[in-house]
Amino acid sequence: MATLLPTVLLRPPSLSVAPRSNHLLAPNGLQKGSFSHNTVIPFAIKGKGQGLRLLQRQMGASHGDGIRKSREISAKSAGTESGGTSSSTLTQSVVGLFHLIVSLGLILAMDKYLKKAFVAAAIKFPSALFGMFCIFSLLIVLDSTLPSAATALMNFFEPAFMFIQRYLPLFYVPSLVVLPLSVRDIPPASGIKICLIIVGGWLATVCVAGFTAIAVRKAVKTQMVDAEPMGKPSPFSTFEVWIWSGVLLASFLGALFYPTALGTAARTSLPFLLAATVLGYMVGSGLPSTVKMVFHPIICCALSADLVAYAFGYLSKSGFEPVLGTTSRQSFDCWHYLTKAASDPGAGDILMGFLGSVILSFAFSMFKQRKLVKRHAAEIFTSVIISTVFSLYSTALVGRLVGLEQSLTVSILPRCITVALALSIVSLFEGTNPSLTAAVVVVTGLVGANFVQATLDKLGFRDPIARGIATASSAHGLGTAALSAKEPEALPFCAIAYALNGIFGSILCSIPAVRQSLLALVG
Repeated sequence: MATLLPTVLLRPPSLSVAPRSNHLLAPNGLQKGSFSHNTVIPFAIKGKGQGLRLLQRQMGASHGDGIRKSREISAKSAGTESGGTSSSTLTQSVVGLFHLIVSLGLILAMDKYLKKAFVAAAIKFPSALFGMFCIFSLLIVLDSTLPSAATALMNFFEPAFMFIQRYLPLFYVPSLVVLPLSVRDIPPASGIKICLIIVGGWLATVCVAGFTAIAVRKAVKTQMVDAEPMGKPSPFSTFEVWIWSGVLLASFLGALFYPTALGTAARTSLPFLLAATVLGYMVGSGLPSTVKMVFHPIICCALSADLVAYAFGYLSKSGFEPVLGTTSRQSFDCWHYLTKAASDPGAGDILMGFLGSVILSFAFSMFKQRKLVKRHAAEIFTSVIISTVFSLYSTALVGRLVGLEQSLTVSILPRCITVALALSIVSLFEGTNPSLTAAVVVVTGLVGANFVQATLDKLGFRDPIARGIATASSAHGLGTAALSAKEPEALPFCAIAYALNGIFGSILCSIPAVRQSLLALVG
């Protein structure tokens, strides 16, 4: 024992039990690193070697207590850090949501103010296109004088831009949802001729715009450079699908049992028709790529809304038409889905209310690719001008060749121009059918949205300039929405071609000599 324990800790071997209150300080030399000078070790010596074993057990227990205490402290620290992280994440989410609401609200307010100003000034030009060029010009000026301000402005509106890009195709769908009511007065034979003109004209316009862009680039010897990377919106989550499914089910049943619970039929039908449209787009977006090549999410979206409207009409015994529209075949003013009444909006009105904001947001994507737009201005402007002239005059010529009625041919002349401008163009002619014009524009966009990517690949258009110009010149907004959802780098060229196509078409048709030449060609 004497060799193991210092003499100061020894007791006579005959002493069988030491008092329990007898606590001694262990010196440094007992076991290096096991405890400090102030560690108190109680033990009792009961014969040779037994005291040492008890001492070792006491030391092990003390060491184990230290480890347990260390683990408890670490767990508490980890819990504190986890709570802090959760709180920080929640704060960031709230701030992000507030940022989105403010930025998107400003764009919507800007669009509304411009519309009112243009109406008050009796200007028939689309106010959103004017606003888009104003925002783009402002960003260009700021970038050349105060780059930090331009960057700050872009960063501020980034959440709104990403939100619009994520739901972009949805905002063009309402006209497609009510398409069955728009074309029912068209004779079947004339309908077949119109469909042939739409499909053939779309393909021809794609070729003309795309090959013109490539030919002009070769002529001016502009070297193609990579586009600036564009962010892609996040995919839809399962949680979002379940939320919209719950809204659809609850509001559908509520409207079924209480048809005017919210005051009017349109307002009561709004939640489930809106949910059906959004849910259809989410489901369609989640389909395999091979399926989406022939069954675009926009088609799934429109079918979803129409099927839910049909189911509601069947269960409520009111029929399909009263859900989407009135029994009047000439009036679009009382449709439940698309009422066109600010005081009593339908689901379609809510979605189409974003169209002006969509056009305004194109200014930000064009600014991101400003270097490419400036570098390839010759290809862009030349392609758009040639494709617009080709689209108008080829439609007039083919309509005459296939024997389509003159009024119907004139009504479908602006088939490749966005709806707002197309309706302005046909209003310059007499005896036209605006409902047919809107339907043809929507179907043209649908054809482009569904087949544009595969067609561009087959034609060998690889760069975003040719692909963007060809898409927007042939299939306007719907085609732009479909292509940019998969190829964000093509969006700036889609946007500027989309805008220039409508502007140039409107200017061209406002010239009396051009209108007379088109009417002469129609016969």
